[in-house]
Amino acid sequence: MTVKAQRRLGADELSELGKHQELIVHESDPANAEPPLRLLGREFLTPYDLFYVRNHGTVPDVDAGELRLEVNGLVDSELVLSLQELRKRFSRRTVTSALHCAGNRRLELMAVREIPDEVPWREGVIGSAQWTGVPLREVLEAAGLEAGAAHVAFSGLDEVEEDGESFAFGGSIPLAKALSDEVLLADEMNGAPLPLLHGFPLRVLVPGYIGARSVKWLKAIRVQREPSENYFQRRSYRLFAPDVNSSEVDSDRGLMLGELSVNAVICRPGDGDSVAQGSVTVEGYAVAGGPRWVQRVDVSTDGGATWTDAQLLDPDESWAWRLWRTDLDLQPGEHEIIVRAVESSANVQPEQPAPLWNFKGYVNNAWHRVHVRAVDR
Repeated sequence: MTVKAQRRLGADELSELGKHQELIVHESDPANAEPPLRLLGREFLTPYDLFYVRNHGTVPDVDAGELRLEVNGLVDSELVLSLQELRKRFSRRTVTSALHCAGNRRLELMAVREIPDEVPWREGVIGSAQWTGVPLREVLEAAGLEAGAAHVAFSGLDEVEEDGESFAFGGSIPLAKALSDEVLLADEMNGAPLPLLHGFPLRVLVPGYIGARSVKWLKAIRVQREPSENYFQRRSYRLFAPDVNSSEVDSDRGLMLGELSVNAVICRPGDGDSVAQGSVTVEGYAVAGGPRWVQRVDVSTDGGATWTDAQLLDPDESWAWRLWRTDLDLQPGEHEIIVRAVESSANVQPEQPAPLWNFKGYVNNAWHRVHVRAVDR
């Protein structure tokens, strides 16, 4: 298989690949960038140019005609499938789903306490799109599952370097999730061929889970008894208590991240903005994890003493985000606007980020706050 690995993707290179020129580029090697919050959530489907870029290693440029997807492990019959065979042999399905990085809103945790050697993600490491491809369940059923099968592991064609070793990015999900109808081997995004930066020619889509489980540039699927031994499943993307630091960590004791937590963010107005006094439109996004959905979004201007119900916009898609909007009456002066979401299992966001601090800066879902000044114009 022909793979040309690209190493450096700064702002200019991302623009050449169709990304918005205002993307905030945190790193170019590997490429990691997010849209400014003021541009995010204006559309139910996040356009390609504003969809965040998250990588741990190279961006492989793959010849789609040469791709051969391997399916092995605890299966009755190992499969080797070309992209054309995948499309002809199995049905196709479209799923509208958000992708949400586990490190979204890390910068707020960094303000609580230092988090070294991690990308200082703001609130833009999320996007919602229509993904089209083959249901993973059908591929697994074609291979046949042996007794003891409990997890499905994925590996990509990118190259990652960690602790002096070079390997492909990978991860796994429980078999029960893998057999759910919404999990896809996707080759299209928003009705167009899957872009290079988002996994061309083939990626996994695991709705309701952290983005790291939706492995890009997919080359192999393995059915096994235990979760993946890949670094990003075995050691990274694990949650530890606030009193644990990186120098004393035992990876096996960390919680292996999977389903997302409920979260909501104010996109507009932005933190530090000046707005005209009187009626001010506040809008943003909210997301729930697993099979749950956003039930309600609350907005407060008095520190959480009272709340206003925001209007939920767009279709109620089980795996997508919900965009929301409300109008607030702001008198001249300084104001703190707070948002929180409630999901269908009645889980609600915690008030403060400090109790959520962890040395990797994962899954911050504290109330989101912006400070604005209302002025007479």
